Amino acid sequence: MHTTQPLLRSCLTGAAAVALPLTLAAGPAAAASGISVSTNGSTVSVTTSACTSNANGFGRASLLTSGQTSFAQGRQADLAGTNASQSALWSNVSPGTYTVIVICNKDGTQAGRQAVIVSAAATPTVSATTSPSRGVMGGVGGGTKDFGTLTLAAGGTLVGAGVLATAWFLRRRSKPYRF
Repeated sequence: MHTTQPLLRSCLTGAAAVALPLTLAAGPAAAASGISVSTNGSTVSVTTSACTSNANGFGRASLLTSGQTSFAQGRQADLAGTNASQSALWSNVSPGTYTVIVICNKDGTQAGRQAVIVSAAATPTVSATTSPSRGVMGGVGGGTKDFGTLTLAAGGTLVGAGVLATAWFLRRRSKPYRF
């Protein structure tokens, strides 16, 4: 009984160690859809190689919001490119979750469908163009002043005199009859 549990754990760990590289080598599931969707700020782009050209072009792509369900409801864009690679682009897309659908013109088939999340644009960073002339003067000894050797020696002497005076005072208090 005591040896079966460690044996079972080691078998499960070994199975997980074998399955992990196989899972990682399989690649993303989105690649099987036939389209690749990416975002850059408020711009969404889709790329595919599934559509070939005919008299009406390659095909159309549609950007659907979460409330839209059919291809015709979304913002549509024509695919452009070559027979090897086609793409479409939407600019000024508001933050949110969208679905991109690509339909080929030649045979009317759906090349792929993929969800994409558009993030809010980063707030602009405000930076100071000039720094204060005196800098920060708080903290231990100020933050911008460089003291010379004479100033540091005088400060060390004062600290040492304070330590000696404190020792002398405490010794004198403990034995009032001594000097």
